[in-house]
Amino acid sequence: MQGVLTGFAVIAVVIAVGYLIGRRGHLGDNGREVLTKLAFHVASPALLFTTLARADLSMVFSSRLVVTALSTAAVAGVFVAVGVVRGWGVGRTTIGALCSSYVNSGNLGIPIAVYVLGDASLVAPVLLFQLLLLTPIALTVLDLSARDGKDPLWLRLLTPLRNPIAVGSLAGVAVSATGLRIPSAVMDPVTLIGNMSVPAVLLAFGISLCGSTMPGRGPDRHLVLLSVALKSVGQPAAAWALAVGVFGLRGHQLLDVVVTSALPAAQNLYTYASSYRVGERLARDAILVSTVLSVPVLVVVAALLG
Repeated sequence: MQGVLTGFAVIAVVIAVGYLIGRRGHLGDNGREVLTKLAFHVASPALLFTTLARADLSMVFSSRLVVTALSTAAVAGVFVAVGVVRGWGVGRTTIGALCSSYVNSGNLGIPIAVYVLGDASLVAPVLLFQLLLLTPIALTVLDLSARDGKDPLWLRLLTPLRNPIAVGSLAGVAVSATGLRIPSAVMDPVTLIGNMSVPAVLLAFGISLCGSTMPGRGPDRHLVLLSVALKSVGQPAAAWALAVGVFGLRGHQLLDVVVTSALPAAQNLYTYASSYRVGERLARDAILVSTVLSVPVLVVVAALLG
């Protein structure tokens, strides 16, 4: 369980530093907003570009990835269906669906893959799936809902190309697919900028906790509880059922897909919510609670399937 504890300890320390920064006011009243914009418009696109430019796209296609994709669609679909019935709105429903299904495959998934699963590359297909498909779709929906359908059709069709996260991802895929070799003089500065992404996201998240109430309260409590239940229990259960019942996975392959599905909601979802100014408290609370709950969930999964 060293991988689980190490991954959570790193995240907790950086978030705690952000909380202290917020309490002491070192970055002023707009510190969180500046960090969020830095991550969304500059650092995260750079990180996604460098990650995907060096990725082996052939790793995307596997039965384990299909299980992940189907379990993601299942829990996100449940949240969307409830959101439509309850009238939660496009923006909040989209953020809630992401919190229900988008796993922390980066700063938590990698150390857990190394120490629990024994191979860091096992999270790569999940990471690529989320970056190449899930993120562009969700951000396009958020873009269109934010513009309230006032843009002309041709401009709406180009929405993914106007989003910095999507542009960084697509550019990285293009480099990987074509085998283009980028000189280190160009790639090194981009890599350096991209390295700011995760710390900026975690620090902004920590600052957002200053003066906040206990999670799971307020007008978004039902959305938070539903998204956390789907993320912490629903998604790993769906992954296990699909892996065993449909694809016949056993042993390490079964452990791989269930562990990756049991990872908590990713911190960058708070960045998306803050950037579009929708569902910010929902994202913050869902990420916090699912991260705490994922510790016992991952321990149980490893004990039963390991």
